[in-house]
Amino acid sequence: MKDDRALSAGQIIVGPFFNEQMRIETVSCDGSGRWTLGLVGKDSERFRRVTLTENELASITIIQQGFTYDGDGELLRLGLQAYSLGIAYEFDPYFGLSISRVDPLPHQLEAVYDFLLKLARVRFLLADDAGAGKTIMAGLLIRELKLRGLAERIIIVCPANLAFQWQRELKEKFDEQFVVMRGQDIRDQFGMNQWMEQKRVITSLDLAKRTEILPGLRQVPWDLAIVDEAHRMSASDETHKTARYRLGELLRDTSDHILLLTATPHKGDPINFSLFLQLLDEDAYADVKSIREAMERRRAPFYLRRTKEAMVYFPEPQPDGSWIAEKIFTKRIPHTVDFAIDGSEFDLYRDITRFVKQQSAKAAARGEDPRARAIGFLMSLYQRRLASSTYAMRHSLENRIRRLEEGLKRAQELIKQAPPDLPTEEELEEMEETERDRLEQILEAITLAGNEEQVREEIDELKALARQAKEVEESGTESKLSRLKDLLQSEGFYDDKEKRLLIFTEFKDTLEYLVNCITSLGFRVGFIHGGMKSGSRNDPGTRLFVEQQFKDGDIQVLVATEAAGEGINLQCCNILFNYDIPWNPNRLEQRMGRIHRYGQRKNCLIFNFVATNTIEGRVLQRLLEKLQEIRDALDDDAVFNVVGEILPSARIEGVLREYYAGQLGDADLEERLLKNVNEQQFREICRNALEGLATKKLNLAMLIERRAKAQERRVVPETIARFIKEAAKHARLSIKEVPRLSHAFEPGKTPHTLKQYEGREDWKLPSLANKYPRCSTDRTTAEEHNLEWITPGHPLFEALRHHAGETAMGSINAGACFYSLQHDEPARIDFYRARVVDGLGQAIHERLFAVEIGENMEPILRGPDMLGNLIPATVTEAVPPVVALPEVYDWVNENAFTPFLEEVRNERVAEIDRIAEHIEISLTELIQKADEEIGKAAMEIEQKAQGAEGRFAMAEERHARLLARREKRRDELQRQRSLTLQALERITSIVILSHPQKEAPDVRSLRPDPETEATAMRVVMEHEGSLGRQVFDVHEKNLGYDITSLDINSGELRLIEVKGIGGSTGSILLTPNERRVAEDRRDCYWLYVVTDCKSEPKLQEPIKDPARLEWHEVVKVAHYTLSVNALTQPMEVHEPANPYGENS
Repeated sequence: MKDDRALSAGQIIVGPFFNEQMRIETVSCDGSGRWTLGLVGKDSERFRRVTLTENELASITIIQQGFTYDGDGELLRLGLQAYSLGIAYEFDPYFGLSISRVDPLPHQLEAVYDFLLKLARVRFLLADDAGAGKTIMAGLLIRELKLRGLAERIIIVCPANLAFQWQRELKEKFDEQFVVMRGQDIRDQFGMNQWMEQKRVITSLDLAKRTEILPGLRQVPWDLAIVDEAHRMSASDETHKTARYRLGELLRDTSDHILLLTATPHKGDPINFSLFLQLLDEDAYADVKSIREAMERRRAPFYLRRTKEAMVYFPEPQPDGSWIAEKIFTKRIPHTVDFAIDGSEFDLYRDITRFVKQQSAKAAARGEDPRARAIGFLMSLYQRRLASSTYAMRHSLENRIRRLEEGLKRAQELIKQAPPDLPTEEELEEMEETERDRLEQILEAITLAGNEEQVREEIDELKALARQAKEVEESGTESKLSRLKDLLQSEGFYDDKEKRLLIFTEFKDTLEYLVNCITSLGFRVGFIHGGMKSGSRNDPGTRLFVEQQFKDGDIQVLVATEAAGEGINLQCCNILFNYDIPWNPNRLEQRMGRIHRYGQRKNCLIFNFVATNTIEGRVLQRLLEKLQEIRDALDDDAVFNVVGEILPSARIEGVLREYYAGQLGDADLEERLLKNVNEQQFREICRNALEGLATKKLNLAMLIERRAKAQERRVVPETIARFIKEAAKHARLSIKEVPRLSHAFEPGKTPHTLKQYEGREDWKLPSLANKYPRCSTDRTTAEEHNLEWITPGHPLFEALRHHAGETAMGSINAGACFYSLQHDEPARIDFYRARVVDGLGQAIHERLFAVEIGENMEPILRGPDMLGNLIPATVTEAVPPVVALPEVYDWVNENAFTPFLEEVRNERVAEIDRIAEHIEISLTELIQKADEEIGKAAMEIEQKAQGAEGRFAMAEERHARLLARREKRRDELQRQRSLTLQALERITSIVILSHPQKEAPDVRSLRPDPETEATAMRVVMEHEGSLGRQVFDVHEKNLGYDITSLDINSGELRLIEVKGIGGSTGSILLTPNERRVAEDRRDCYWLYVVTDCKSEPKLQEPIKDPARLEWHEVVKVAHYTLSVNALTQPMEVHEPANPYGENS
């Protein structure tokens, strides 16, 4: 050995045989020079038994054998801080938030920190109303799982038009770099699995579901999968699973964690909903009985839905001094803009409708002929275009004429052409307008009649209709457009050029028509349609560029197709015109969600244009009226969310086609469409489906407390900047401060001492830059001055943290001595690490504890930050006897470790028990059904029924499979419940010595009197309590303040440092830790001074941000003083005229 000490249990050793430091648990020798060691890795906690020869032992180094207390105190303190910052998420409940560019709302914090992160394994459906900010919640989850080392490979699956929005928001808000994977990327890299090559991927739902894509995707084990608009992964029953649903099953089976996001998960059918939830856990929802049980109890595992009514801002002060938590979602006020068409316009409507009915009737007469179905589709599209605008209708007619004429030239070829598979009505409704245009072209091509004479007749009729439409346009009498112009006037758009308007239409042709018309009226007009790329805010001609122009006010009126119905956030506008009404009711909700979302501070005005003297208009008007009546009766916006369940778009489409085919009359049409649109149906679905599980009220008081705790404990920019400055010295990284910018610096070239970490196996971050630009640890400074924002999780910070920890290891292993002004007798502080680990070997939580012991004192738990009050000491004489005191392990176990374990257990077990209960319900029900199948098959065998023995064997096999499945899940859940303390280790120890200058006259006069301090604490505690605040005495933890005081109504937190003076005048003393926290926490740090503590104690006016005062440093003891004079009112505080210690 490279050390002359004998091996013994408890020692820490390193050597070429190990990839980490090892702690010796057992040592034995067989007498022939071979040693067997039982070792545990300090980091991995894995046990290894190794046998080594004498020669091999020579290469081992003992790096710790008891504490010698001769280490470098500054390095030890830096090393402990590096360790603490590595597990900062343990003491800052919203740590991921503090290093992200978001300011989340109460419901977002609740979802991530009270639901998702408490799960042993994230399997969750987040189904909040539209506009709740699910991207922010997903981003926070990504950040928190990454900080815990649980998420490296991440895939996000979303509709194609949302991919770039996800990429942009994750980069801007969380500094997360994701690659958008497109079909072309996969084709360009043929022979290589691109899913394996990329660690953070965003891809479209419809690309990932393809048969040729799934095998490559199946090879990748994902740490986290996120699916946006997850309701598109549907299955009507076990035997009719869509390709999207099968993709969901694949992601469920290949991902450790999975998060499904949707605002419209509603299924009135519990069986359908159970299938959907099986994408999270196929056992917990294996039988519909489980979801029915959840509805009965009003809580389901893996599921959270909050309605708009539940979503509020944190309390804000009002002019009258009260605090109110305002609702996030303003009112949504719908108006029907009714108009009647007449004259030539009505003649056009009548003639087009007649043509559509004739063609539809002919098609219906041909039964299930695919070409006949195509005609039905095409005619319904024509009628929708007519309802949208005359311009759109004319373009369709002219396109049809051109294609028919071209088709006649190659009619024989087209007659032989087999038509493609037609989309279902639901698929048609999900198409963007560009896809629908392509479909229309295909339909027109394959519906050419084989008889040339019929085609010529149709062309002549179409030309007449097109001329008629052209005349209506040129007359300028289109009623709908006239109504639009009137509304622009009455709503004040001409008078207020800053007032913004969003107009939706289904068709690009109508969009072009409206853009031209409104531009001619003198408005600044922009547009978004499906043919535009997502692009960026600086890329003209793209969706995001136009969105930004609208937000900046460069555009007053934005005209959009359904391409803007998802993924575009326009809270800058509160007025929406639905120029045409989509036949899919869910589209209306998506449109309204663009402006009716968080960040909108005004009531949203929705204007729906309806032609009251057309059959379609009358039915749509009646539908909108009934929906509003039902919404008002139920006082619930969920009505608009679930309308698609009661009145699916496929049914509307089908009924209208029957009407155009002559199979229904006018009265029949309205009766068929509105049959189930009544209050009772909506009440039933809102109570029994997902809406019955929705939360309509947040536990705001709990969230206010949680936010206050986060505010108290958060890792502030000052702390990070201070750590970087200290750690950089040891890493040979030059740091040049940037004047006049908060916590900003310019780093020099990144040294090899830091670059080496990017090559290690456990490095999961991007490579370090050779040189970083100017940086800041303060988010606001970085954003305002375009600086690199450095936080925990940034490669430069993490390399510095790793290096600081390794550099300090020698001092941590040795221990060190410190001076204290508060200690009269020597003491020792032992620092312990503890982890809570479950039966699956997953480390759940990790903590650092500090315990102070002495010869004449009871053990006390201290905050690890108390090192900030101590001054590193170089001790030449022998260390005091306190170093020989035995560890108070039983006391630590009772007062620190066990409460820690119970805290984690209470947090985890409730949710596991809920999951276990649903697994028992579901699988036991299936087992019972399998039992019945066995019994039925056995009877059939007795009756000698054909095939009975085969059915019996299959039923028995299914029964055995279900039993095994239930047993496996029981075992897994029991392991998740079984929590133990592991890695219990005293990682370092320090000795505290009384400061040698403590008894100097100038210092002794500054030291607080214990009786005076106790009086001051009592006075302040009583005062804060009398104001109805939550008050806690934390002075023994050495946090840098004595009291936390929280106003539960407003959420205002005060970190209070209490100082007592015996008389009316005197000096008060701040410790280094108190001064540091006062500087770091200016937003909530208060100084309360109580004077006359020896007679009649008086609490003076509290002082916020005392760090702004001119404190004088007493250099010899590194403390700070301030003179107080309460004889004047208000109390005077100032630097003493003759500062203590000025000559020291």
